Amino acid sequence: MSTLVMKFGGNAVGTIGALTQVLSIVLHEHKRWKQLVLVASAFDGVTDLLYEAANLAQVANQRGFRRIAANLRTRHLAVMEQLPLGAQERSVLQADIDRLLFEMLDECQTISSTPSDALSPQVSDRIVGVGERLSARIIAALLRQNDLRGVAIDATDIIVTDEVHGNAAPVMDLTTQKVRENLLPMMDRDIIPVVTGFIGATRSGKPTTLGRGGSDYTSSILSVCISASELWIWSDVDGMMSTDPREVSEAKVISEMSYSEVAELAYFGARILHARMIRPIQEKRIPLRIKNVFKPQQPGTLIRDTHSAPLERIKAVTHIPGIGLTANRSGALADVIKLVDDTLFSTVGTNAEVMISSQSSSRSFLCFIIPPSVGGLEAIDTSRTALLNNISSLHDTVVWQVEIVSVVTAIGESLDKLLGLNARIMSQLDGVRIIGLAQGPSRCSLSIIVNSEDGEEALRRIHELTISND
Repeated sequence: MSTLVMKFGGNAVGTIGALTQVLSIVLHEHKRWKQLVLVASAFDGVTDLLYEAANLAQVANQRGFRRIAANLRTRHLAVMEQLPLGAQERSVLQADIDRLLFEMLDECQTISSTPSDALSPQVSDRIVGVGERLSARIIAALLRQNDLRGVAIDATDIIVTDEVHGNAAPVMDLTTQKVRENLLPMMDRDIIPVVTGFIGATRSGKPTTLGRGGSDYTSSILSVCISASELWIWSDVDGMMSTDPREVSEAKVISEMSYSEVAELAYFGARILHARMIRPIQEKRIPLRIKNVFKPQQPGTLIRDTHSAPLERIKAVTHIPGIGLTANRSGALADVIKLVDDTLFSTVGTNAEVMISSQSSSRSFLCFIIPPSVGGLEAIDTSRTALLNNISSLHDTVVWQVEIVSVVTAIGESLDKLLGLNARIMSQLDGVRIIGLAQGPSRCSLSIIVNSEDGEEALRRIHELTISND
């Protein structure tokens, strides 16, 4: 074995029980692999609080953001106090926690001196990354106390990104250079870097974030830069599931998936992975495992290239909200798509992800989704309201209806070769109004657009097809 990258999610590091599991896993894998790199998420819920603090700073609510900073200090110190740390290690860690939170307060104070109505991603990026910095230092201290040479590394020092604040992408050549100059020498000395997930910095050093759930993306970027042998994602679930178990109790763990399948699963709303993390490791053929930090002996889900003929069956089904636009007449959709794109970018900081567009002699229809990484129903509601306000001025003679719809997606390798799939899905959805169908160009996804109130029922019915495969 050579180099293993392990990313630990927020629900895998935020409690004493979870951190104990993290330590046990690292101690075990340190004996099996030549080199380890860890990527740390913020404690569960911390990033949301930091976004709230940034918003409060933007409206000059000093009491509000100071209260959040105090709560974060109490929470992290409470975890630290329960860890088996020596006096010196505990003292250094507490000083680090206080320093990071004071820096956060200074940023909030600076922002509050020029209040405004809207919080820009460039401003929030200066604040929200402190959660990962706190987490990484706690994990590194725990490793050092157990005779492992753990060192917390801020990703702002090694991951160079573009300037798309809130949803940045890495500049891979510069990032690879920095990683090789800074991380590889440490790893050669048997040091375990504990890298902050989610964050990076522009060429000029301005903090950026990689989108919600971006710690996955961080681990993928690092895996490529150091030519890792494998990447493991640790969470509190047993692996990739056939659907969200909170919505369908019959959901089951998928033992193995292709890169294409899991990329579609992440893109269409699986909460366990960041949608952009798959492509980098796919290009380098780096296997990915999804494992449960509380059940480390379970195999989880393995994602890799498929060397055998793909099984032509549905493996998973997802369900995410989208926005459907329907016009009372036919006509060119280009102007509408541009308006949607401009509205989305100004409202929630993302471009339009067009799912399907169609026209008939009397009507036009357009459906798009908002990537889960930039928000859920709140982002959908905000975008719908903005579109309603903007679209009326586009054409004097065209009346557009803007409504929330559900996009239910069946995922599996070579679904386009599965004879009778469309007929089976139509049969399963008997009585449900189908607004549109979209076969993904990857050939392993088929999306069905239905009314919002029918989404969960459509998900449950199509998921029955995954059970009938077994």
